[in-house]
Amino acid sequence: MRVINLDKGKLTLQEDEVLGFIEKTVTPFGNSAKVDCPKQYIGKRAYLVICRE
Repeated sequence: MRVINLDKGKLTLQEDEVLGFIEKTVTPFGNSAKVDCPKQYIGKRAYLVICRE
């Protein structure tokens, strides 16, 4: 079971090996939106964290 904790601005992912975090800007894509990431992460699980600013 995956557990994601957010406590006072601190993010903790339990039971997942985190390969890294990527900060990107969301861009328009047709009637939707997308976030690009490096090709090395194809097929990997990703967590997208939306920030206020």
